[in-house]
Amino acid sequence: MSAKKRIRIAFGLAAVGALTIGLAACSTGDSGGDGGDGGSDEITTVGFVAVGPEGAWREANEQNIQDTFTEEAGYDLKYAPATNLDQKSQIDAFTSFVDEGVDVILLSATEASGWEDSLKRAQEAEIPVILLDRGIEPDDDSLYVTRIAPDNVEVAKEVGTWAAATFPDGGNYVVLEGPAGVGVVNERNTGFDEGLGGSSLEKLDAQTANWSAEEGKSVFETMLKASNNDIQLVFAQNDEMGLGAAQAAEEAGLVVGEDVKIATIDGTKNAMQALADGQLSYVHEYNPLFGETALEVVEKALAGEDVESYIVVPSEAFDSAEAAQAVLADRKY
Repeated sequence: MSAKKRIRIAFGLAAVGALTIGLAACSTGDSGGDGGDGGSDEITTVGFVAVGPEGAWREANEQNIQDTFTEEAGYDLKYAPATNLDQKSQIDAFTSFVDEGVDVILLSATEASGWEDSLKRAQEAEIPVILLDRGIEPDDDSLYVTRIAPDNVEVAKEVGTWAAATFPDGGNYVVLEGPAGVGVVNERNTGFDEGLGGSSLEKLDAQTANWSAEEGKSVFETMLKASNNDIQLVFAQNDEMGLGAAQAAEEAGLVVGEDVKIATIDGTKNAMQALADGQLSYVHEYNPLFGETALEVVEKALAGEDVESYIVVPSEAFDSAEAAQAVLADRKY
């Protein structure tokens, strides 16, 4: 973790007060013609360069952000999801937000690299940028206020530690990964390998399944055929891919929990239900509900207060049906 940083924001440009329209094509919900004259003192304009549809975790995370930065709370949130997960559409939205003169930008990047020029442009415009969930590569934290996210490396390390303890005599394992080029994929691979340590588990294969249950099913089917069903462990980097793998295992005549164990990351309600039903073996939460933390950071950044360069969102691990069942009733995503 890096040291605290102080963000200096110039508040003297009051002439920008009317800028509440902007990126209409990227916004969702009511565009609202109220502007800033609905009686509220000040409206802070937030540009949210988002990922968009990508599974249950992403839906919960982005909805939480939208539910937090409301007009009632004094914010005009402009939501700009990527077009088909395309980075260019994100960079275009980011550039539009800078040109518009928003007060702050929230960025959930579809790809880790390629953000230096955009971040430097925001810095020159004195617009603070806060990274949500995913980091950037190379990681130059002088270009952004902070990153808010669970610690991918530590989360995956706990999965690896569980795997090593569960298979003390070794076995074959495979990895279902997210899309290439996403920093999360590298972080989760790094953490899992660290958790395995000197384990005698043998890695047979690792392939992308693009965070998708359907692709997770088809990729694991291919892996099973190639190994004559001789796979004892699946590390799925998200819940959807793990749920797809569970379907493939069942169709191949394997019993999850006995013939093959499946570990996933995210902790969505569907995965927790699957763990409770014995269709998954281990689920590590990757908590998506950090809207309130983001709100606090925005307020501190705009006030010029100190902010840590990386704010870790606490997340829990669930290693049994009983543990999953205990939290299902109150699960929010």
